[in-house]
Amino acid sequence: MKGASERVRSSTARLAWGVVDGVIWAVAVVAATFLRFQYDLDATFVANTFIAAGAAAAAHFLIGLVVGPYRRGVQRGSFDEVRDLAVTTGIVTLLLFAVTVSLEMTRPELDVLLPGTVPPIAGLAAYSVQMATRLLFRTHHQRRATRRENSVPVIVFGAGSAARLLVRSLLHDDKSPYHPVALLDDDRSKRRHRLEGLKVRGTRADIEQVARSTGATQLVIAIPSATAQTVRELRTAAEKAGVHPLVVPPMSQVIGRGLTARDIRDINLADLLGRHPVHLDESAIARQLTGRVVLVTGAGGSIGAELCRQISRYNPARLVLLDRDESALHAVQLDLDGEGLLQNDNIVLADIRDLPTLRARFAEHEPEVVFHAAALKHLPLLERFPSEAWQSNVLGTLNVLTASAEFGVETFVNISTDKAADPTSVLGYSKRLAERLTAGFAQSGRGRYISVRFGNVLGSRGSVVPAFTAQIQQGGPVTITDPDVERYFMLIPEACQLVMQAAAIGSSGEVLVLDMGEQVKILELAETLIAMADRPGIEIRFTGLRPGEKLSEELFSLHDEHRSTDHPLVMATDVPPIGARVVSDLHPIATEVHSVLVGLAAVSREVQPSMPGSATDLSRSTT
Repeated sequence: MKGASERVRSSTARLAWGVVDGVIWAVAVVAATFLRFQYDLDATFVANTFIAAGAAAAAHFLIGLVVGPYRRGVQRGSFDEVRDLAVTTGIVTLLLFAVTVSLEMTRPELDVLLPGTVPPIAGLAAYSVQMATRLLFRTHHQRRATRRENSVPVIVFGAGSAARLLVRSLLHDDKSPYHPVALLDDDRSKRRHRLEGLKVRGTRADIEQVARSTGATQLVIAIPSATAQTVRELRTAAEKAGVHPLVVPPMSQVIGRGLTARDIRDINLADLLGRHPVHLDESAIARQLTGRVVLVTGAGGSIGAELCRQISRYNPARLVLLDRDESALHAVQLDLDGEGLLQNDNIVLADIRDLPTLRARFAEHEPEVVFHAAALKHLPLLERFPSEAWQSNVLGTLNVLTASAEFGVETFVNISTDKAADPTSVLGYSKRLAERLTAGFAQSGRGRYISVRFGNVLGSRGSVVPAFTAQIQQGGPVTITDPDVERYFMLIPEACQLVMQAAAIGSSGEVLVLDMGEQVKILELAETLIAMADRPGIEIRFTGLRPGEKLSEELFSLHDEHRSTDHPLVMATDVPPIGARVVSDLHPIATEVHSVLVGLAAVSREVQPSMPGSATDLSRSTT
């Protein structure tokens, strides 16, 4: 019922505008005739003038119903209406001129309907007045919209195409909770430009002044392509000015429908980290996974579980979930299948440290593609217990590699970390060694063995965001090692998508490095989470860097030569391969594990740290 009444109102409005435009045409014909006869009233106000005026008005109304602005609903003053009105006015002008000239030539005994100069003059005058009328209407409507009760006054930052779409939508949507009162843009060439009647009133430096003069309480960042750094800077500037920052989504998410008030939202971590949707080569990934038996180690972890979710979309012949944590397997099965009975054959409870069990499970399932996500990853714990890193990250990886090679796996993907680039921690050394082992197996020539290296993953189990969130909920303090520490971050789905992409395009022996964008200061991340939780009084406490920890991470070692791949977000590099025998023959006692890891992980003698002689000799013989 409501929709029908709105359609009736729209139709009535269009017809009303047709009547107004017809009256304008009639007045324009009389005025043009008055000018033509040099203000002679007797020559102007004759029957022919009024006949021509009425005919022009009727013709404009009828033609407008067929091809012009009254045929469909358009926004007043929009490009579509300007075009339709110009076409309609042009057709009426030509018809009036043709009739006038035709009668003058074919019926000379009759009085001329109009002088030949009147139709073009009247047409130009009518079009100008029609457009002026619409401009006045639109200006009045916009001013009325900006005074809409119960709507929030906002400053729109940006004066590009996205801002134009947003401002137009906010001004003409009577149900919008926001109304724009000013524009800002850092491009000084846009100073004093207007969008939909709103003027650009300055740059980010003017946020506070403009907010005070307009009463705005929110700042909408209407730059869908804004970098993470820009969003962070604008958020900080807005908060200093006492206004709440908001953003609009990337244009790729609103193509075909435009921006509306519903698209405006609070800034989230993805905006601050600059992570955008990943465009995948779906066909290449499908060729790699569809109809294949795929096995994922560490399937119960954050990365492993998300990998399983995304791999399942490509319809593998079987997806085998392997983990030593039965609770984690239960959770991922519940997520994938909607049941948690743990009775399916594809659920495998096994430890990668146990090579005989791995061989039995590989013989049972005969996987064709293996994603190796199982690992220990907590840096401070592994500094205290390096033998655990050796057992899981090194020997465990070697066991999975060995089983994969023995049972003819076609593609093996080792999930690595940015800490493997110029490592300084036990975690980094062990993961660097896992990369070198994977490169060593690639030399066998059977199957593809690749590693994928990326940084921290937002929201993964045990990562900094859940830790900060828990500390904030407990009232603080939020603990950070150093005010200058910074890290690369990715979203879990994004990381897993690029891992699958890397598996599809990587060459055997390569280490594929995912584009991590810009490093983000952990202090900024903590401040953002505190602000998002609306807990401004939470204390931030600095505890000092832990052993093996860096202020900043690298994606490539100093000696790594990297190159581009077929995907713009994936780079490739090489690491020196190491043979399985060199590692498997070592059985270091706990006090020697750290030195052995350092020695085996080192790339060359030049970058090798000092260590006991036995480890130094070992690294020289294997690098």
